[in-house]
Amino acid sequence: MQQAVHSLYPRAEVKYEFINRGETRFPDDFHIHLQDQVEKMADLELQSDELDYLRQTCYFLTPVYLDFLTHYRYSPENVVIEQSAGDLNLTVSGPWYTTILWEVPLLAIISELYFSLLGQKTLSRPEARLLNIQKCEQLRNGGVAFAEFGTRRRFSAENQALVIKDLLSVEKNTLIGTSNVHWAKQFGIKSIGTHAHEWFMFHAAEHGYKRANKAAIDAWSSVFQGHLGIALTDTFTTDLFLRNFDAIEARLFDGVRQDSGDPFIFVDKLVDHYRKLRINPLTKTIVFSDELDAGKAISIKKYCQGKINASFGIGTDLSNDLGPEPLNMVIKLSQGRSSEATQWFPMIKLSDAEGKHTGEAAEIALCLRIINGALS
Repeated sequence: MQQAVHSLYPRAEVKYEFINRGETRFPDDFHIHLQDQVEKMADLELQSDELDYLRQTCYFLTPVYLDFLTHYRYSPENVVIEQSAGDLNLTVSGPWYTTILWEVPLLAIISELYFSLLGQKTLSRPEARLLNIQKCEQLRNGGVAFAEFGTRRRFSAENQALVIKDLLSVEKNTLIGTSNVHWAKQFGIKSIGTHAHEWFMFHAAEHGYKRANKAAIDAWSSVFQGHLGIALTDTFTTDLFLRNFDAIEARLFDGVRQDSGDPFIFVDKLVDHYRKLRINPLTKTIVFSDELDAGKAISIKKYCQGKINASFGIGTDLSNDLGPEPLNMVIKLSQGRSSEATQWFPMIKLSDAEGKHTGEAAEIALCLRIINGALS
């Protein structure tokens, strides 16, 4: 996404907000510890062996973008952290092409720091290893190939690495990759993922809610020319997405990602949509990524059998299942504009589950009225 933003929207400015869905109460002075970690981010830079790895494995990254990435540095001044009693407030603002890389590491730092400061009792290493192996064996026996998607809400970086190591000890063809490029490099597995909701959120602010999905998909295609062909459907509900997902786009894209709502209803909608477009659904893939565990993934896999291909991204259930309750939190776009000469627009995200709506209530209500009108 950073490459796409760097290419198409170099003047765009955005604001992100931390959303504490689980209403977690953070320890006193948590913001001080977090600020210290954010300051250290300024020292990070791409290493030569990492650049070589990206050149060799990420064929879709252009020389221009890779050159930019070698000079990229995190700017801690973009991040504002405040705390009132146990409530943590965090915003990120600045050029979109630079601030876009803050979300994942910030969430990972918040999660690891929280559990480190609380010092809660966790599973022992032998207990955790046994649990990881049991999950992988269950997924393997259920015919589920999956990617590890757990960086944002991991218990710790160390635990995430151990989880991947445990999973690979069972069956290398069951764990097909990870969304964490560092661990992909370290363990010799595929780096894998999809674009996120913010890509569609920005295009809604630019083009309106009715045209957002179409504009976002067309822009993505213009950058990657058919590569990275999994489309996220639920930023403004899957029903509206499918209204604009025409035969050209449905053939160009390898499939879609399901990230909210009922996965079985989603399968039926997509299979029906492809068939109406005279596309064989068995040539397409749904990537499931919504709060998955082994049992849920296996049930979905069985339901898809003979209908459409299924792939899975499993996150928190793998990277943070040591006993303590994982944090339920996200960082989402809240405002944006195409340049400093244009006005700011509120940015929202709907989904196929009402509890995942984010943004200003009035703007969400407006969006729902527009969508309902478009679908009626």
